Amino acid sequence: MQFCDDCGSMMRNEDGVMVCTNCGATQARDEEAAEQFVSTESQTDADVIESDPDANFEGKPTSTDVTCDECGHGEAWYTIKQTASADEPPTRFFKCKECGYRWREYS
Repeated sequence: MQFCDDCGSMMRNEDGVMVCTNCGATQARDEEAAEQFVSTESQTDADVIESDPDANFEGKPTSTDVTCDECGHGEAWYTIKQTASADEPPTRFFKCKECGYRWREYS
Protein backbone atom coordinates (compact mmCIF):
# COMPACT_ATOMS: atom_id res chain seq x y z
CA MET A 1 0.00 0.00 0.00
CA GLN A 2 1.06 3.53 -0.64
CA PHE A 3 -0.09 6.44 1.50
CA CYS A 4 -0.48 10.12 0.63
CA ASP A 5 2.34 12.41 1.77
CA ASP A 6 -0.17 15.28 2.17
CA CYS A 7 -2.94 13.73 4.29
CA GLY A 8 -1.83 10.16 5.07
CA SER A 9 -4.80 8.47 3.34
CA MET A 10 -4.49 5.31 1.26
CA MET A 11 -3.76 5.83 -2.43
CA ARG A 12 -5.03 3.85 -5.42
CA ASN A 13 -3.37 3.13 -8.73
CA GLU A 14 -4.84 4.94 -11.73
CA ASP A 15 -2.94 4.22 -14.95
CA GLY A 16 0.41 3.93 -13.18
CA VAL A 17 -0.04 7.09 -11.05
CA MET A 18 -0.99 6.86 -7.39
CA VAL A 19 -4.04 9.03 -6.51
CA CYS A 20 -5.12 9.81 -2.95
CA THR A 21 -8.61 8.51 -2.12
CA ASN A 22 -9.16 11.46 0.23
CA CYS A 23 -7.58 14.65 -1.12
CA GLY A 24 -6.89 13.68 -4.74
CA ALA A 25 -3.14 14.37 -4.55
CA THR A 26 -1.00 12.39 -6.98
CA GLN A 27 2.40 10.76 -6.59
CA ALA A 28 4.60 8.57 -8.69
CA ARG A 29 4.10 4.90 -8.00
CA ASP A 30 6.70 3.51 -5.60
CA GLU A 31 7.93 0.63 -7.78
CA GLU A 32 9.94 -0.95 -4.94
CA ALA A 33 6.83 -1.07 -2.73
CA ALA A 34 4.71 -2.18 -5.70
CA GLU A 35 6.49 -5.52 -5.71
CA GLN A 36 5.18 -6.13 -2.19
CA PHE A 37 1.45 -5.53 -2.85
CA VAL A 38 -1.24 -6.24 -5.41
CA SER A 39 -3.73 -3.68 -6.72
CA THR A 40 -7.32 -4.89 -6.98
CA GLU A 41 -10.44 -3.72 -8.77
CA SER A 42 -12.62 -1.21 -6.96
CA GLN A 43 -15.12 -2.72 -4.57
CA THR A 44 -18.79 -2.07 -5.26
CA ASP A 45 -21.80 -2.28 -2.96
CA ALA A 46 -22.70 -5.53 -4.71
CA ASP A 47 -19.51 -7.02 -3.26
CA VAL A 48 -20.56 -6.03 0.23
CA ILE A 49 -24.32 -6.49 0.19
CA GLU A 50 -26.26 -9.62 -0.77
CA SER A 51 -28.09 -7.66 -3.49
CA ASP A 52 -28.06 -10.21 -6.30
CA PRO A 53 -31.50 -11.85 -6.62
CA ASP A 54 -29.70 -15.19 -6.96
CA ALA A 55 -27.59 -14.71 -3.80
CA ASN A 56 -27.69 -17.90 -1.78
CA PHE A 57 -29.20 -17.27 1.66
CA GLU A 58 -30.34 -20.85 2.06
CA GLY A 59 -28.18 -22.63 4.61
CA LYS A 60 -27.36 -19.37 6.42
CA PRO A 61 -28.43 -18.93 10.05
CA THR A 62 -32.16 -18.52 10.68
CA SER A 63 -33.77 -15.83 12.80
CA THR A 64 -37.22 -16.20 14.38
CA ASP A 65 -37.24 -12.77 16.05
CA VAL A 66 -38.16 -10.90 12.84
CA THR A 67 -41.36 -10.33 10.86
CA CYS A 68 -41.41 -10.01 7.08
CA ASP A 69 -43.01 -6.70 6.00
CA GLU A 70 -44.32 -8.34 2.82
CA CYS A 71 -46.06 -11.50 4.05
CA GLY A 72 -45.87 -11.35 7.87
CA HIS A 73 -43.89 -14.60 8.16
CA GLY A 74 -41.75 -14.79 11.32
CA GLU A 75 -38.71 -16.66 10.07
CA ALA A 76 -35.87 -15.50 7.79
CA TRP A 77 -32.36 -16.45 6.81
CA TYR A 78 -29.79 -13.79 7.62
CA THR A 79 -26.20 -12.82 7.06
CA ILE A 80 -24.14 -10.16 8.83
CA LYS A 81 -21.84 -7.70 7.04
CA GLN A 82 -19.69 -4.84 8.30
CA THR A 83 -20.92 -2.06 5.98
CA ALA A 84 -19.62 0.94 7.95
CA SER A 85 -16.44 1.66 9.87
CA ALA A 86 -15.21 -0.93 12.34
CA ASP A 87 -16.49 1.02 15.35
CA GLU A 88 -20.09 0.87 14.03
CA PRO A 89 -22.32 -2.16 14.58
CA PRO A 90 -22.72 -4.57 11.65
CA THR A 91 -25.76 -4.70 9.37
CA ARG A 92 -27.97 -7.81 9.21
CA PHE A 93 -29.42 -8.76 5.82
CA PHE A 94 -32.54 -10.94 5.81
CA LYS A 95 -34.39 -13.09 3.29
CA CYS A 96 -37.87 -14.29 4.23
CA LYS A 97 -38.13 -18.08 4.22
CA GLU A 98 -41.75 -17.85 3.01
CA CYS A 99 -41.84 -15.27 0.18
CA GLY A 100 -38.15 -14.44 -0.45
CA TYR A 101 -38.50 -10.72 0.39
CA ARG A 102 -35.16 -9.12 1.36
CA TRP A 103 -34.46 -6.36 3.87
CA ARG A 104 -31.71 -5.06 6.11
CA GLU A 105 -31.58 -4.13 9.77
CA TYR A 106 -29.13 -1.69 11.30
CA SER A 107 -28.24 -2.39 14.92
